Amino acid sequence: MTLPAFWAVLPAAGVGARMAADRPKQYLPLGGKTLIEHALDCFLGHPQLKGMVVSLAEDDPFWPSLDCAHDPRIQRAPGGRERADSVLNALLLLHAQGAADDDWVLVHDAARPNLARADLDKLLSELADDPVGGLLAIPAKDTLKRAGADGRVAATVDRSTIWLAYTPQMFRLGALHRALAECQVSEVAVTDEASAMEWSGQAPRLIEGRGDNIKVTRPEDLEWLRQRWSSRR
Repeated sequence: MTLPAFWAVLPAAGVGARMAADRPKQYLPLGGKTLIEHALDCFLGHPQLKGMVVSLAEDDPFWPSLDCAHDPRIQRAPGGRERADSVLNALLLLHAQGAADDDWVLVHDAARPNLARADLDKLLSELADDPVGGLLAIPAKDTLKRAGADGRVAATVDRSTIWLAYTPQMFRLGALHRALAECQVSEVAVTDEASAMEWSGQAPRLIEGRGDNIKVTRPEDLEWLRQRWSSRR
């Protein structure tokens, strides 16, 4: 089947405090490029890409030095205090430039540099005609424990119903815009786009992806990726 055309959005205004680095984690090096450049590459190489928006902090000193900052397919939107604010600003920019409500938008983490083209194509293919949209995810593998206030195990959770949410997350522009805006007005905190869609009453579809599509959050995540990329070469 022909894969649908899509816009891509990367919220990249965070500082990544848990990395304890001298710069936001999306600008840390991996394999000769920064994490955000790798995150962008999978989309920039896709024939169905209509364009991209990267949401950045106003005083970001690192972005202008990257080659991709001058790519005409990439536009810059103002980053917000939270991820949802950054994504909403990007969607507002797309709307202002004439993107349609029923256009597909894929939101991806700027510090998730190992997205496989096969996973991207699988997401696009599986959700092309879906009425809601969905996200890449993986089933939980480990035994899950619910903690009590005292730091002890309160219960063991049935992992057969638990999935770990990854990105990209793929939704229609208009529906995602409305969901995020409603969450903002209602002061509902959401940590990903699927959460906003769920709050609006929708049920996003889970598309199983590769487990190595990890988000760099701690130093050991970056070291794991460096070792993996080194072994590939």
